[in-house]
Amino acid sequence: MKLIRFLWPAAIIGFLIGLIGLWDRLHSGLISHNTGSYVSWGLLVAGYIYFIGLSAGAFLLSSLVYVFGLKRLEKIGKFSLFTALVCLIMAMMSIFFDLGHPFRSLIRFLVSPNFGSMMGWMIFLYSAYFGLILIELIVAFRIDFNMRFSSRKALTVLGAIGIPLAICFHGGVGAIFAVTKARPYWNTGLFPIMFIVEALLSGGALITALTYFFAPDKGTPQHNDLVKFLGRIVLGLLSFYVLLFISEALVVFYGAVPEHIAGYKFMMFGNYAPLFWFGQVLPVVLMPILIFTFKGRSPLAVALASLLIVVGFIAVRLDIVVPGGMVPAFEGLRTAFIDSRLRFEYFPSLMEWLFEIWVVSLGMIIFLIGQRYLPLFKEEAR
Repeated sequence: MKLIRFLWPAAIIGFLIGLIGLWDRLHSGLISHNTGSYVSWGLLVAGYIYFIGLSAGAFLLSSLVYVFGLKRLEKIGKFSLFTALVCLIMAMMSIFFDLGHPFRSLIRFLVSPNFGSMMGWMIFLYSAYFGLILIELIVAFRIDFNMRFSSRKALTVLGAIGIPLAICFHGGVGAIFAVTKARPYWNTGLFPIMFIVEALLSGGALITALTYFFAPDKGTPQHNDLVKFLGRIVLGLLSFYVLLFISEALVVFYGAVPEHIAGYKFMMFGNYAPLFWFGQVLPVVLMPILIFTFKGRSPLAVALASLLIVVGFIAVRLDIVVPGGMVPAFEGLRTAFIDSRLRFEYFPSLMEWLFEIWVVSLGMIIFLIGQRYLPLFKEEAR
């Protein structure tokens, strides 16, 4: 496959270049990152919620097969599970190295966990989620070689456990933002629901695009029907996402609470306006809707629309993380103290980009190895 021949060198080159960002993080900490005391969350946190959303969405899509028995998606059950695992690994790399002292933080949590902390609960939930995916994958691959009812029943039970787990941990990620009262831009009860819907949308779009390009029966009527069916699911989720976002924005602007509206004004009309209109609205909403509406019968068009959503969601995540920290908590804070780390301006540094390139390349390598050596698709003969 021509695409795989291109992806392998791209992944290896990206991994080697990204090692510069990894080395800088291990050697110099966060000094070369443009985050500070005011804008403390940047590209690495955005990457974390981006990849964890892809993982949760892909996992929940696999549950349609193993829990609800949706035959039309049976072919991509294991593929969705494996993709969820790869995205989870990338998410964990992003957030682990965003911590100032990651190993010290992990040991401190294990020694004296805080059960009243939302972040503390995330560690428990992620550990359970990671273990569940591994076990479910092992059982799913076992079924390929040992068609026993007990294995199928175990897979259904594991998937049923995973549905509330995936909803809880990704809704919990949204809750981490929502309970931050010092950041009015994030402090809304809709954030946990938005995170779940965004996970379904971005994860579903990722599986749709990957299925088109990597399924072994590409070009057959069955493959084309599957991609178009996935495209209809993505379009429905996209419509729901747009409804939620517009509802939230209208309430914020109508209420006109200065502290809450400031973040939206900054995102839509401030320094980050190009990212919002040309990185989020255009590729995630307008172009996919037009493609689905007028070219929805073409599997290639559906895959490209889904790919636009996946890529554009990087801007969605940045527009969640950054504006919340770039608006002063109270008037006069901007000039109250002067220091290089006390600023409300943020754009990712070169080392931040290089580190995320390493994370993406690592994920690509793991995915390509799995695609080569694992029976990820049901009909694939090995």
